[in-house]
Amino acid sequence: MEVLRITPRGYCHGVVDAFRIAKRVREGTQGPVYMLGQLVHNTHATDDLQEQGIKLVDPPNRLAGLEQINEGTVIFTAHGVSPQVKARAAEKGLNAVDATCSDVVRTHELVIRLAEQGYDVVYIGRKGHPEPEGVMGEAPGKVHLVQDFEDIEALQIENPRVAVTCQTTLSLWDTDELINRVRERYPQAEVHNEICRATQERQEAAVEAAKEVDLVIVVGSPRSSNSLRLVEVVKKLGGKPAHLVNDLEDIRPEWFTGIRKVGVTSGASTPSQLTRRVIEYLEALAPAQPAENAAQA
Repeated sequence: MEVLRITPRGYCHGVVDAFRIAKRVREGTQGPVYMLGQLVHNTHATDDLQEQGIKLVDPPNRLAGLEQINEGTVIFTAHGVSPQVKARAAEKGLNAVDATCSDVVRTHELVIRLAEQGYDVVYIGRKGHPEPEGVMGEAPGKVHLVQDFEDIEALQIENPRVAVTCQTTLSLWDTDELINRVRERYPQAEVHNEICRATQERQEAAVEAAKEVDLVIVVGSPRSSNSLRLVEVVKKLGGKPAHLVNDLEDIRPEWFTGIRKVGVTSGASTPSQLTRRVIEYLEALAPAQPAENAAQA
C-alpha cells in the first residue's frame, strides 16, 4: 500500500522537555519518584517511564492524587497543575519538579494577568482534561470552562470585562467557531487564542494531506487531546475517513477495502518508533479489493 508520511508529526518540544526532565530527576534523585498523572498522554511512553522507575499516580483529580504520595519526589506533568496542587505538595514536604510545557505555562500566566486586571475569562477546553484543571485553578471563580455551544449559551457573566482563551491542543477550526460565538454573546471580549504552534502545524498538515489520500491513520493514545483532534479535523475539514490507533493491534483490515493511498500522522506525544512500526505494517499491506471486484475475480 502506498503510504504518505505526513510531516510534521510526533513529539513536540513540550514532550521532549518533559522527558528530559523526568530522566534527569530519576537519574539524579534518591528515593521514590512519582508522576502525578501521565507525564504525557501516551500509554507506551508512560509504560516506558514506569520501567525506568517512575511510579504513576493517575487520579481524575490532581489534588486528590497527591494524597496518595507521602514521600519522595513528584513530577508535575506537561499539562500543568493548579497553584493549589503546588501548595499541597509543599505542605506535604514533597520535592516537586515541574515539567509543564512552556506553552501551557504561558496560558497560566495569561489567565493570572487577566484576572488581576479584573477580567472574567471564558476558557475553551475539554472537560476532564488536566490542562483546563490547572489553568482554572489560577483564578477560581473567574475562569469559566466551556466545551461547546451549549456551554456558551449557559454563561451568565455580568462583568463588562471579558476575555476568551483556550486549551493549547484543540481543533483550530472548532475553536475559532466557539470564539466567534463567545464574541456574539460578549462583543467586547478580548481574544487570546493559545493553541500551540505544534498543534496548529500538525492539524494543517493532516488536512492538506487528506486531499491526496483515501484514508488517514493517526497514531496516538485515546487520552491524547491533540491526537483526537487530528482525527476530527481530517474527517471534518479534509473530508476523508480517519482512525486513531494506539498500536498495531488497533488496525482493522476492513478499513482498507478499496484504499490505495493512506496518510499517517501521529500525536505530539507518540513515540516515533511506534509510528514507524505502523508505517512499515501499512506499506507491506496489500489494499483489499471492493467486494464486487473480488467476486468478479
